[in-house]
Amino acid sequence: MTSSPQPRWFTDTQPGHSQWFIERFRTLEAEGADLLGEARFADMLAERGSRILDAGCGAGRMAAALHAAGHQAYGVDVDPELIAAAESDHPGPTYGVVDLSELTLADVDGTAMDLVVCAGNVMVFLAPGTELRVLERLCAVTREGGRVVVGSRPGTDYPFEQYDADLADLAERGIARVEQRFSTWHLDPFEEGSDFAVTVLRRGSAPLDVA
Repeated sequence: MTSSPQPRWFTDTQPGHSQWFIERFRTLEAEGADLLGEARFADMLAERGSRILDAGCGAGRMAAALHAAGHQAYGVDVDPELIAAAESDHPGPTYGVVDLSELTLADVDGTAMDLVVCAGNVMVFLAPGTELRVLERLCAVTREGGRVVVGSRPGTDYPFEQYDADLADLAERGIARVEQRFSTWHLDPFEEGSDFAVTVLRRGSAPLDVA
């Protein structure tokens, strides 16, 4: 396993950010806020009992909802504080502390996923320069014909133009192609000027090293 640079989640946030994030969503849940749009989207794409990975799972709310819906749910995140909160607040899925740039099949019990979902604007919190590698890693743990779904806002260091260039690179190599794109988790169309993209990729047949 290679040693990756520190994700922006650690380098570009203030001390105590992780606990603030955990408490924020605990409060929203307690207030009855609807936080499960991503989970409903993922459930719609998957047959019952599918193997689904929540990549960048945070405190585990989406992974837990997918587990409750009857899927084999996994959640991984680079932040140990978030994984501890997930195991405490949302038990059921299999959780692990994993840097997405180093994700392998071993992190998901050795068997490819039917669906991988990277929600929560994870892409802009990755380590600079690792975005394409993370997209490759997400595809590498997905079975041929499965889907990878990425929700992201454009970041200063990772604008949509670079994101789309990376997606085109994946398609050219037969790793994955863009199947659909929306501007919200509620299927609103993606248009010029949209400030959020929910991109659905279909995994191709090109092999990737997942050791």
